[in-house]
Amino acid sequence: MEYDMLLLRFGEIAIKGRNRSRFEKVAYNHVKALLHPFPRTEIIKEYGRIYVVLNGEPVQPIIEAMKNVFGVTSISPVKVTPSRLEDILQTAVAFIQQVNAAPGTTFKVSARRVWKPFPHSTQEMNRLVSSPILNACPGLKVEVHNPELNLRVEIREQGTYMYCEIIPGAGGFPLGTNGKAMLLLSGGIDSPVAGWSALRRGLEIECIHFHSYPFTSKKAEQKVIDLAEILARYAGSVKLHLVPFTDIQTSLAQTGQEGLIITLMRRAMLRIASRLAEQNGALALVTGDSLGQVASQTLSSMNAIGRATELPLLRPLVMTDKTDIIAMAQRIGTYELSILPYEDCCTLFIPKSPSTNPNLRVLENIEQTLPDLERMIIKAVDDTETLVIRPGRSVVRREAAEDKVIQENWF
Repeated sequence: MEYDMLLLRFGEIAIKGRNRSRFEKVAYNHVKALLHPFPRTEIIKEYGRIYVVLNGEPVQPIIEAMKNVFGVTSISPVKVTPSRLEDILQTAVAFIQQVNAAPGTTFKVSARRVWKPFPHSTQEMNRLVSSPILNACPGLKVEVHNPELNLRVEIREQGTYMYCEIIPGAGGFPLGTNGKAMLLLSGGIDSPVAGWSALRRGLEIECIHFHSYPFTSKKAEQKVIDLAEILARYAGSVKLHLVPFTDIQTSLAQTGQEGLIITLMRRAMLRIASRLAEQNGALALVTGDSLGQVASQTLSSMNAIGRATELPLLRPLVMTDKTDIIAMAQRIGTYELSILPYEDCCTLFIPKSPSTNPNLRVLENIEQTLPDLERMIIKAVDDTETLVIRPGRSVVRREAAEDKVIQENWF
């Protein structure tokens, strides 16, 4: 079926009162950015809605792009006709015929007269539009309460809009309207989903990944770049900070505290992430922790690890089952990458019996016996490389040491 435009509806933005226009403007700019590959499209913004006029552009790729717009709860492909009764009836019949509903499909018309000078009332239009449709499609059955096919007819001065389909959108808040946070991005299943969840709640995110060369490979790094590129499809672009963690990890492994090594590593990671957050204007850290999933994610462990930073520590998945996290990863497109068998630094030096109830005072005493730990943390921050990743795998690499920018393409 050929459609004329897409209707995008807002959700939680509607409760924002006097801030609503700011939220809608951010959503509008996100839509505009995602429509860049479709130059013939036009955007019309109304109170509580955005219309994307297609002007001959393909509808399905644009729908897929619009599903990534945070703040938009649903999308409807719309057919437009002049607001004259004969045009409305003719278009409505053709519209339903193209739907090609199976015999016995339940049906109703839901008219809405937005343009009050139109000569027929809403109730009259429900009857006037239904009659010729039922004559043309005798297999349809009228059901006014819960129909399988609901033809919505909005009569406006500039034209009448018709649509049946309501496609779920991303929901949440528009991108970046609730501040910036740093996402600790591993190569696993959970952290990319946590990043997507943070984006959905209106956070701008920058990603931090810890690598331990030569223990981890370039394939592991590329896997994380690919995961960040998927997040960039939702965010427009994402910064990925690559932190060298080899010296710190080796030093911690030599303490002889095998059961506490994972806890000590994660505390060091939070200290580094906090410094990077301060440098980049972020006000929180985001992790993929899920309560009880592994030893470092018991309540006791999360408490001991979280004490290493004064920043708010956001855990979007903390009460989410693993099966639900996997389903979310599959839906947003990160799952197949996450399960690739390339080690990251979190999978190295895993003890046979990691502590599930670490003592904070013991941890702090161990850290105090490592006089070079603070120096190594500062050096890791200084040696961090930053990649600016955009959809389509275009990557701008900033070399940390020389602070120069080089354009690279990952095909």
